[in-house]
Amino acid sequence: FLTPNQRVIGIVPTLLHSCFFTDRGLIARFFSSDNHTISPLISLVRSFASKASGRGTMPVAVITGASSGIGRATSILFAQKKYQLSLTGRNETALAEVVDRCVEAGLAKDDITVTVGDLSAAATCDSIVANTLARFGRIDSLVNAAGILTAGAVLDSPLEQYDRVFDTNVRSLVQLTRASLPHIISAKGTVVNVSSINGPCPFPNVTYYCMSKSAVDQFTKCLALEMAPHGVRVNAVCPGVTVTNLHKRAGQDDATYAAFLEKSKTTHALGRPGEPDEVAKAILFLAGPDSTFTTGDLLRVDGGRGIMHPR
Repeated sequence: FLTPNQRVIGIVPTLLHSCFFTDRGLIARFFSSDNHTISPLISLVRSFASKASGRGTMPVAVITGASSGIGRATSILFAQKKYQLSLTGRNETALAEVVDRCVEAGLAKDDITVTVGDLSAAATCDSIVANTLARFGRIDSLVNAAGILTAGAVLDSPLEQYDRVFDTNVRSLVQLTRASLPHIISAKGTVVNVSSINGPCPFPNVTYYCMSKSAVDQFTKCLALEMAPHGVRVNAVCPGVTVTNLHKRAGQDDATYAAFLEKSKTTHALGRPGEPDEVAKAILFLAGPDSTFTTGDLLRVDGGRGIMHPR
């Protein structure tokens, strides 16, 4: 009598033959269920089927903060450009909605994997990398889009708030980047960090946030120098005010946020705040082959906010 694993292994030659000469999607469909007892074999055959169908040539991008804002817009744009996606965020329901939007954009659901969790936990970062490799076998681009904003003057903001901002905006970014780098080096890929115009420009009452984005800027430039010999490019985008839920999550009510957006018409040279898809297009440029001679750059996508001065 054969064990279940032996029976599965015994039919692999038939499946591989079918993959080449009849239906290349057969293997992926056959192994569509989650069977942990044969997971290594499933990963192997899924990878083979992906390559045989041409999907193995698609670039693979890990995108954090994918459930909202800039991360969400980036995920949908990358789906349109036929990237295989490893998406992560804390809101499972919102992530599921983003997956649906990516499928509507033309990406097969099999080309998307999702990891739900808090990036400040090392186990989450490890799971993101492991899930990506298990599904796609490589990492070409890492987009660090997750981040939080907290408001308050330094005297009114306890160090616990400082710790929370730096854990999310800096430490988790470094942690996931370190875990991903060996695989990005193998692919001679890219890292794109989502920073902010608050990095180079000081603003009152968001000091911890500004400090965290300055740290991201330095990390971007220093890592670009370290990775250049490996053929890996590291860049960042620095958005100005962008219409997302970031400020509301920091405590602004609807009226305050509406007034803030209205004021942005006078603080940005182009006379308006930005949209997430405008930042996503800059991220796509830095992640892909159109920027092959660009590294260590902090690309401002800020509507001219950084060059405005009080008069």
